[in-house]
Amino acid sequence: MTDCGCDKAKAELEEYIHHELTKGEAEDIAEHMANCDDCTGEHLVGLTLTNKVKSACNEKAPLELRAEVLAKLRTIETTATR
Repeated sequence: MTDCGCDKAKAELEEYIHHELTKGEAEDIAEHMANCDDCTGEHLVGLTLTNKVKSACNEKAPLELRAEVLAKLRTIETTATR
């Protein structure tokens, strides 16, 4: 394998993080990052952002808020059907 270079590594970083590249492409990027602090830093930022978004999407609203929203929706629905 050959070093793919920073331009290619950064252009395909999102796909790399989400495992959307071929095995060979992913290996090229991994090999490049093993020797490039800049691209490794970009990778860390991408991973951190991806993990934060995933965890935020798993959070649930408090039960009180859920009850308030549902009650408001029922009120709106009742008013709209009159």
